[in-house]
Amino acid sequence: MKNIEESRIGIFVCHCGFNIGGVVDIPTVVNYAKTLPDVVCAEENLYTCSSTGLSLIKDCIKKYGLNRVVVASCTPASHEPLFRSTCEEAGLNKYLFEMVNIREHSSWVHMKYPREATEKAKDLIRMAVAKARHLQPREEIELEINPSALVVGGGISGITAAVSLARQGFEIHLVEMEVELGGMLRDLHKLQPTGRDASKVLQEAVAAVKSNSNIHLHMSTRVKEVDGFIGNFNVTLQKGESRDDLEQLKVGTIIVATGAESFKPVGKHGYRDYENVVTQLELEQLLKSKELGEHRHVVMIQCVGSREKTGRTYCSRICCMVALNNALLLKKLYPESEVTILFRDLQTYGDYEDCYREARAKFINFIRYDEDKPPQVISKPDAGLVVRVFDTYLGMDVELDSDLVVLSTPLVQHEAGRELSPALKVPLGTDGFFFEAHPKLRPVDFTSDGIFVCGTAHGPKDITESIAQA
Repeated sequence: MKNIEESRIGIFVCHCGFNIGGVVDIPTVVNYAKTLPDVVCAEENLYTCSSTGLSLIKDCIKKYGLNRVVVASCTPASHEPLFRSTCEEAGLNKYLFEMVNIREHSSWVHMKYPREATEKAKDLIRMAVAKARHLQPREEIELEINPSALVVGGGISGITAAVSLARQGFEIHLVEMEVELGGMLRDLHKLQPTGRDASKVLQEAVAAVKSNSNIHLHMSTRVKEVDGFIGNFNVTLQKGESRDDLEQLKVGTIIVATGAESFKPVGKHGYRDYENVVTQLELEQLLKSKELGEHRHVVMIQCVGSREKTGRTYCSRICCMVALNNALLLKKLYPESEVTILFRDLQTYGDYEDCYREARAKFINFIRYDEDKPPQVISKPDAGLVVRVFDTYLGMDVELDSDLVVLSTPLVQHEAGRELSPALKVPLGTDGFFFEAHPKLRPVDFTSDGIFVCGTAHGPKDITESIAQA
């Protein structure tokens, strides 16, 4: 396609305070820009995104009759919409705008080489001008959209998202692969820091779903295939294991809330070898069902299967709080019991710091161990266990008699999430969890417009955080 008019290009180079101007020689860049083909205006500004900078762009469009605009500044991810709308306000089609990032791509990465950074900025602007000469005006079209949403996952975050949207009048399809709603919340006992009964929270959430006529439940169902785009997604659901029992849906948006699952540390610290070695989640199930019985000596081992040198290198965030919560519950049920927590590092953010202080006050013991010298769980002839650990504070091995060992294991991506990733064409990060578009600017969005994520499918979170994100 050929240009229907001669290009008249305006270039606006931003200092971005000292972010760009402290490295790149802006006046030299501006003078160079004036020599480029079809450039009739080149200006510099301390902050092009300020009201003064935006006014300069609009004034120059009118004064010089600009029909193309190039801004050399920071990242288009945050500022491109602002500059496009400024062009539009001045009567210029917003698609006749080009932005070049000379902050991340030049000044920041070459801050110790100002001369080379300046030359690179000039080269980036030259390429942007070459592209701008061939830009054509475009008009956006309007399409009918489907005012409904698909929520994949019936845990607490999926339920919260579904109920919230349904109460706003939208039609919701809530898909759950299991026969019951609730996800991991079904297995929890007491929630921290509130201390509420998990069963009551779940009952209230499920009641809110079933009482809302805008929510259509699809139990024992998986998402088989998805195509389309924001506002018009075509979704194929598979009921049960039958490949022939399929259902077609049309929705406008998709929310991924497939949740996570607790890692099973088979082969670590005697798990599955000794019946009195359990995970924190299994301990909560025993507490909830009142099947635990009294244990006089309980040892909890943190970071089992997480923060490894390879594989699951990430911290699961909530393990420390879960251990503190369960340790306090054990001391409440059995005041004479001795509870010891073996940790590498202890993370108790927010209100959970109070739990740590309470644990100290109730004489729960804390022993720090080294990653290179992990605790050993050894069976005794009398069916008890001994946990041997090198105490980094004492600088010596310590042996702890134990009749219950509890392993704090990380949350890992649920199989439903792993299956859904290729179907939705949305990425998983190196930790196996869904990868958002931008951690600060678009923390619940995927790069595919119209698809969102919430809850532990996105990463380890407690119940409060999962609800808040939904």
